[in-house]
Amino acid sequence: MSVTVRFAPSPTGFLHIGGARTALFNWLFARHHQLYGDGGTFRLRIEDTDRLRSTPEATKAILDGLKWLGLDWDDEIVHQFERAARHAEVARQLLAAGNAYYCYCTPAELEAMRERARAEKRSVRYDGTWRDRDPSEARPGIDPVIRLRAPQEGATMIHDLVQGEVTVENAQLDDLIILRADGTPTYNLSVVVDDHDMGITHVIRGDDHLNNAFRQTQIYRALDWSVPQFAHLPLIHDDAGAKMSKRRGTVAVDAFRDMGYLPEALRNYLMRLGWSHGDDEIIALDDAIRWFDIKDVNRGAARFDQAKLDSVNAHYIREADDARLLDLIAERLSAELARPLSAAERERLLKAMPGLKPRAKTIVELAEKARFYVSARPIRPAPDAAKLLTGEARQLLGGLGERLAETEWEAAPLEQKLRDFAAANGVKLGAVAQPLRAALTGTTASPGIFEVMEVLGRDEALGRIADAAAEPGAD
Repeated sequence: MSVTVRFAPSPTGFLHIGGARTALFNWLFARHHQLYGDGGTFRLRIEDTDRLRSTPEATKAILDGLKWLGLDWDDEIVHQFERAARHAEVARQLLAAGNAYYCYCTPAELEAMRERARAEKRSVRYDGTWRDRDPSEARPGIDPVIRLRAPQEGATMIHDLVQGEVTVENAQLDDLIILRADGTPTYNLSVVVDDHDMGITHVIRGDDHLNNAFRQTQIYRALDWSVPQFAHLPLIHDDAGAKMSKRRGTVAVDAFRDMGYLPEALRNYLMRLGWSHGDDEIIALDDAIRWFDIKDVNRGAARFDQAKLDSVNAHYIREADDARLLDLIAERLSAELARPLSAAERERLLKAMPGLKPRAKTIVELAEKARFYVSARPIRPAPDAAKLLTGEARQLLGGLGERLAETEWEAAPLEQKLRDFAAANGVKLGAVAQPLRAALTGTTASPGIFEVMEVLGRDEALGRIADAAAEPGAD
């Protein structure tokens, strides 16, 4: 059958990493059925009924995060708040059919009901006071809520595509409110009506919604609507085994972007949190779409491993187009330098990229390792590099600069010239190469020094060597 799924975030904050994985699994499921089944549609609904906490900024952050991850949606975005009148209409439809009723309990009466339940060590839930009473018995001036007339006997069963068969006794579920006294719908009613009207066939979401699924199933059945297939995904835990939350480190998609992760790397890593294809760690998107089935998702919680994400990201950096990486680091370097990069600097970075990208796990790290290529003279070496620039080393650099002035400026002849210079001065190659690295890069670690010299170009490299040779020694 044709599949329609949805991602339905609440715009009360950033796009959580767990929400991003939920969106990804929905997207993969839809795209798989689109290409290899009878049709698949991935829809987006913004559940913005919490007017106090929902913000346009949060909605934008969610949309930007999905776009950055490459998760495009079909059809127009549905905003739940705009459909409140439709939700209320369905609540009254249930009321007219006898599947819901008015409840006139006051807040004080409800609190007393809860206190009695606690005192008697019973579960705290509504006791059905108004389930079979006539509204004419209500005291005047009380605005009633509408409650679902839920089944009291038997059980509600869900055939979950991830969790398996899950059952709850109906005696454990009370008559939930579906329309508040002010006429606004509650979450469970709104979700059911929206999913029905949007033609959702599969509800794929976190297993923290599993309890809602029982209540929503009862609403579907009271309306005589088809119940979608549920698939409740296990939550993502951090490296300590706790639920990932704002208080326990990075959980926002935009934070991972700022930390220098590529969207394809984060997407690849997220799809492997709870789903796999053999032992494959790196999975091309086309393959993931072909292989993905929600039934293959594990029941157990997935554990987020930062080191593994770094490894996946390093792979995608190595495979990325050099010009694309240049644009990503140029943005960061320009911000650090408080000026745009020149055309010559961009050309230099592009030429250096093949030697830089195997050394970086993130875009931030790549930018840091590339920074020396666009640093202004004179280069200020890091403390460990400065120690290499002794008086003797600077003297050698002064002589080396003179010898290099007429050398063909490519890595191979530069290396030969350096080796000849070291031999002529009776020192090992490292005695020249290490101070040379400090002079050119300001660091003790970089791509091959002859590659660095070629990328910097004759004038810039000789200028940096002369600057270092002219400074007092570190002795």
